[in-house]
Amino acid sequence: MLLRMSSLFLRTLRDDPADAEVPSHKLLVRAGYVRRVAPGIYSWLPLGKIVLENVARIVREEMNRMGAQEVLFPALLPREYYEATGRWTEYGDNIFRLQDRKGADYLLGPTHEELFTDMVKGEYNSYKDYPVTLYQIQTKYRDEARPRAGILRGREFLMKDSYSFDLDDDGLKRSYEQHREAYIRTFDRLGINYKIVFAQSGAMGGSASEEFLASTPTGEDTFVACHSCGYAANAEAVTTSAPAARPDAEAPALKVLDTPGTPTIESLVSYVNEHHGLSVTAADTLKNVVVKVTTPGSDKVETLIVGVPGDREVDFKRLEAALAPGEPAIFEAADFERHPGLVRGYIGPQVLRELGIRYLVDPRVVTGTSWLTGANEPGRHAVNVVAGRDFVPDGTIEAAEVRAGDPCPRCGSDLSIDRGIEIGHIFQLGRKYADAAGLDALGPDGKPIRVTMGSYGIGVSRAVAVVVEQSYDDLGIVWPREIAPADVHIVGTGKENQVEAALQLGAELEARGLRVLVDDRRQVSPGVKFKDAELLGMPTIVVIGRGLSQGVAELRDRVTGEKSEILLAEAADRIVAAVNG
Repeated sequence: MLLRMSSLFLRTLRDDPADAEVPSHKLLVRAGYVRRVAPGIYSWLPLGKIVLENVARIVREEMNRMGAQEVLFPALLPREYYEATGRWTEYGDNIFRLQDRKGADYLLGPTHEELFTDMVKGEYNSYKDYPVTLYQIQTKYRDEARPRAGILRGREFLMKDSYSFDLDDDGLKRSYEQHREAYIRTFDRLGINYKIVFAQSGAMGGSASEEFLASTPTGEDTFVACHSCGYAANAEAVTTSAPAARPDAEAPALKVLDTPGTPTIESLVSYVNEHHGLSVTAADTLKNVVVKVTTPGSDKVETLIVGVPGDREVDFKRLEAALAPGEPAIFEAADFERHPGLVRGYIGPQVLRELGIRYLVDPRVVTGTSWLTGANEPGRHAVNVVAGRDFVPDGTIEAAEVRAGDPCPRCGSDLSIDRGIEIGHIFQLGRKYADAAGLDALGPDGKPIRVTMGSYGIGVSRAVAVVVEQSYDDLGIVWPREIAPADVHIVGTGKENQVEAALQLGAELEARGLRVLVDDRRQVSPGVKFKDAELLGMPTIVVIGRGLSQGVAELRDRVTGEKSEILLAEAADRIVAAVNG
């Protein structure tokens, strides 16, 4: 392949787009790889399309290597399949719904579990047909409320989704491990620095679940890691080690205190220590956060109160994950007006049972623990409020923020916290979708065996942005060679025959199997050409300029920044050697 910039459909930009927040968004737009069409919707220009196809090729090669078979489903899907599994309502506002001219309901596919299950049911019926793994690389659609960060979180994106079908749980575990190894090979080839973490399954359902997170400060996912035992988990999946229950016989009786002007935990702690002679910290207080929870497809709204130690905030992403498919929202002033039994700022758990309000607490709130919390009266709090004696929660919930230094749930050592971007997710779905579709195989005894499934996704278009997030500098993108649009970017500068020499070298390199981009623009200054070469990010840059008269060119390594002079007579050999490592 040889591309000439004089005819290439490409326009680079000097300034960052006004709406860009993360490096990949800025650089992919500036370098002419993508262009915004609407919020969360992007077009791919020629160089961007090459990168996207290179990523898809690597994903496809590794899926084929593990024995998976490629299929392709439509993106426009009838409602019935998703109604059968309950996801037509579970997805809520997160999917694009539409009707045809006859009023029949359709959606633009967010994932295809239902369709894969139905396909296998229609083609296979014997235990001899299994196991089987199918996959597709196809555009998906999700109605993101806040599309952002360019192609990292869009409404339309390219994804690889695969599904394994096995006769028993041991077979599912084998398929899961095969996918796990294939993902490791895939992301290694893409040059991505990633971490495998425990995760929650969300609307997908299922049991075992792991995410592949690309480490980057711009990531919207928080994950924890233990450097002692190797434990790692998405923040939503972190479990809290609950302390042992305590005997409550020794606890003093509940006492109500006047606490005027204490709207925050900090002001409350300061006031009671100064005016009531206590010696408490924020960790001794019980913060009660009121939320309203709606269930997709239902008009019912539940009032729920979540209790967490006062030195921690409620992490709304953890709360959403814990309540899924329910959708929580913070109580507002109008909601409190409709619930006069809840005194805003002074809520305590003592009266919640008689008010008929469900109360879930952090796992640290165990029987016998004593708390400073609201007294359900304006300007008053209660001390010595003991769990199990003065209130009984309806259950526990993992909703409190996770912090660096928290104990590892596996070994007890300190956890560290980092940020990442999800690039892959693997699930052991089990029989949820097989049950909905009635997917059985006839066993050797003629009796039906309910098939068990796994689901495995890779964000193909997202991976393009992730690579840029991890591989750029002040000058532009630095592509890993395997997914770069070209192996070599040859820049011809000057007013003599440098451009002709660049084209001649490019043709020779193409004949030797390299992918080549030649800047043969004659009316563009050398400075602009150099800036474009750095911005576009090909791993090897060759400059044919003033040294042409002496028979030399400059060879640059975009990754290391190293520069060296090479003889033009030996240029092809030197460049091929550099490309092949």
